[in-house]
Amino acid sequence: MARWHAARTRIQLKLAIQRAHMLQEKKAALANRARLDIAELVGRGRMETARVKTESLILDDIHTELLELLELYCEMLYARFALLELKTDAPDPAIREPLIAVIHAAHHTDAPELHVLQDMLCARYGADFAQAALDNRDGCVSERVTKKLAYHIAPPDLVDAYALADSEAADTPVPAAEAPQGDSEWGALMKRFEALKHP
Repeated sequence: MARWHAARTRIQLKLAIQRAHMLQEKKAALANRARLDIAELVGRGRMETARVKTESLILDDIHTELLELLELYCEMLYARFALLELKTDAPDPAIREPLIAVIHAAHHTDAPELHVLQDMLCARYGADFAQAALDNRDGCVSERVTKKLAYHIAPPDLVDAYALADSEAADTPVPAAEAPQGDSEWGALMKRFEALKHP
């Protein structure tokens, strides 16, 4: 487990920000390729396979949003680093939310820089604070983070809307059996898609 050292932690924050950003770009490139594959599958009428790939894509999109959120929280901690250096046992309220979020969610990512940062922050504020953050005791972790970490299979409506939206974006013709009938049905499906995507 890494120990608290102010100068090293500042460097680790910068490394974590860079790695989170790099992983987002990598996942975005993979997602673009997956969207083209899904559009091709829909165009060939292989909706079941497209649905399975779409479920995976939705989970990857949620994970990318988590990385984006953790990058933002790391940037906040970096900008307010002087508050981490205060000689107090409890964190300043201005850094409490990002601190708890990073401690709680870092191990859900594949970024080793975030794992090391998590250890450093745990060492800084002690085992009790760290365990409370890891356990989300008293709902201390932001709902923005816990929603991204809650694993669930996307509803079939969202999966279908995602797959059809990918096909439309790629200008792939959708087989008549899978296409929504009429503009009103398509509009209703897209509204439902947006509502499900951003609860």
